[in-house]
Amino acid sequence: MIIKKFKYLSIIVLAALLAITSCTNDLDTVPIDEDVVTSESVYENPNNYIQVLAKLYAGLAVSGQQGPSGNNDLSGLDEGFGQYLRAYWYAQELPTDEAVIGWNDATLRDFHDMDWSADDGFITNLYYRIFYQVSLCNEFIRETTADKLDGRGIDGAIRTDIEMYRAEARFLRALSYYHAVDLFGSVPFVTEEDNVGAFFPEQISRTDLFNYVESELLAVENELAAPGSAEYGRADQATVWMVLAKMYLNAEVYTGTARFNDALSYSEKVINAGYSLNPEYSHMFLADNHTSSETIFPIIQDGTNIRTWGGTTFLVHAPVGGTMDPAEFGIDGGWSGLRTTKEFVGKFLDLETMAPKLKSVNATADYPVIYVPGGYQVAAGYSESDWSPDVAPTLASVNSDDNYEGYVYFADAGEFKFTAGPNWDVNWGDDGGDGSLEPNGQNLSVDEAGYYKINVNTVDGTYSVMKTDWGIIGSATAGGWDSDQNMEFDADSKTWVAEIDLAAGEIKFRANDGWDLNYGDDGADGILEGGAANISIAEGGSYKITMKLESPDYTYTVEKFSSDGRALFFTDGQTLEIDDLFEFTNGYAITKWKNVTSTGETGSDLTHPDTDFPMFRLADAYLMYAEAVLRGGGGSMSTALSYVNELRERAYGDDFGNMTEADLTLDFILDERARELYWEGHRRTDLIRFGKFTGSDYVWAWKGAVKEGIGVDTKYNTYPLPSSDVSANPNLTQTTGY
Repeated sequence: MIIKKFKYLSIIVLAALLAITSCTNDLDTVPIDEDVVTSESVYENPNNYIQVLAKLYAGLAVSGQQGPSGNNDLSGLDEGFGQYLRAYWYAQELPTDEAVIGWNDATLRDFHDMDWSADDGFITNLYYRIFYQVSLCNEFIRETTADKLDGRGIDGAIRTDIEMYRAEARFLRALSYYHAVDLFGSVPFVTEEDNVGAFFPEQISRTDLFNYVESELLAVENELAAPGSAEYGRADQATVWMVLAKMYLNAEVYTGTARFNDALSYSEKVINAGYSLNPEYSHMFLADNHTSSETIFPIIQDGTNIRTWGGTTFLVHAPVGGTMDPAEFGIDGGWSGLRTTKEFVGKFLDLETMAPKLKSVNATADYPVIYVPGGYQVAAGYSESDWSPDVAPTLASVNSDDNYEGYVYFADAGEFKFTAGPNWDVNWGDDGGDGSLEPNGQNLSVDEAGYYKINVNTVDGTYSVMKTDWGIIGSATAGGWDSDQNMEFDADSKTWVAEIDLAAGEIKFRANDGWDLNYGDDGADGILEGGAANISIAEGGSYKITMKLESPDYTYTVEKFSSDGRALFFTDGQTLEIDDLFEFTNGYAITKWKNVTSTGETGSDLTHPDTDFPMFRLADAYLMYAEAVLRGGGGSMSTALSYVNELRERAYGDDFGNMTEADLTLDFILDERARELYWEGHRRTDLIRFGKFTGSDYVWAWKGAVKEGIGVDTKYNTYPLPSSDVSANPNLTQTTGY
């Protein structure tokens, strides 16, 4: 079993059921059993304060007084979907391109359809879970004032500890109010200054609540432990900085005023706080992720002592189904629920080839050329019209000596001619079909589809046409120098491609399984020459090899095959398209969350994982810094690039996926945040900030209840207040549009 602090709540306090209206006994904390414990007696004993604080942290992790169910904090709510983290995850992920769920419980599908109402039970549950957490924090804060502690005679070291606990409670309240700002906007507002008892809370505007949360975080910043010095799972200064950075990054959405300079400053504080990237991306989502050097603030789970049907129990079980083996995930069975959309898969894979997105082939040099117009151009993908010299393939004269050479692709049998320029003023054909050219002669032709090498001498009036298929041969290949490893032709890019395993050694390219036509590289400069030197392969591994021959220079790339290791998809038996939301095998599954340690050991319980949820981690700070730079918040573009490339080098295992400054655009950052942070509860907020959550600028499968996706009303950028709350509290006004 993985030992963690704050994993078992030995004393039951402050468990009052928060009435499901705004007319609340907000902090009327009657105990579960009057004969066992009262709120007053709890606070008389200084040793109990840490237990009460544990309850505040546990409010994010469990849903009641005994796990995984029974004695629920909130009456009338299922303890599975009613748990804080699971409810928050639903709201942040299910309405986005990152997740779909195969269950048709009540109004759950409305998240995908983006057509929820103020009567939605899942949204109502989230709302009350947030405000129950606020109420618990308010009570603790009220009971730990200087006057209260003086009256109880609490002083010395234990008082210093309790003052720290109070700052942590203020942070936890600010965190929940931040969630309220982001999810709901304008909400009822209660603090420790309000008297205990039933009353109608006033409504606070989104901007005023933003300002309140900001002021609370700034107030407790210096009262909390230094970064990394607190017990695991407890808030410290870096946790505060992280929430401030996220608030400032979204401030324009929340208040109408951009704060990107502040987002950059607080991201930088986190980055400089002593955390480091976990060497292995996948290890941050395993059962021993409490050892990660990257996690800034986790929600702790433990298979023995912190059990819930929400949290990572949900995140590990719900994505497992179909042909997936539950044992590989350290669990006793899957729930056949969560998958992802085609559009999210497209952040990692080329959806046409379903291969990892890789770099493009180098451009060719500029030589004298002639043109090859013909009736094949449209079918072969060269142009939108046939017999058009200005958009036709060309042959080049590398030595500027009237000898022209190049390669042309024919999708089928077809006719063609040669022209001296991008027009018909000077052209050649072959009247006798004998390999000699005549001005304005008859059309030439090929009899079948293929990739043809064409040579023309405009002085001698001769030409040749040879169909070619290409392979790789050499000591580095499996066949050695005895047989070719075939390459595949990509008609769209007009490039020959092979993905093969190579040993250390040498290779060459040759046509038609023979040595009459072969290419090597004399200068080791990426340019091919006929019959030239062998190409060296320094080390064994999997490689993607490309060759582009159309017009000289003929170029090639030999790239040690790297792909983004964050693409944790399970595809066996799964379809890319989602024709039926409620069929688990529709949509790729995701294998990100597991109840298995980094050394392969199963967690302490097969039902309830030991896997913690990293609510905040360093990678997010890196990406927030980069985004703030791009949005004009100051900072350094080169530093932003270095942070992005650190993440990509971890993902690829080398520098193959590294970007340049020109690659750093806001669209890239949005996609990179998806690749790095998916299924961690950030996507809805990100899409709203980029203007792509509602509307039709970006659509994905089942957005707007349509398989192909459609735009939706901007009112869905915030969730509605529960209609029951608005009806009960005359001080509340419903969110616009609901």
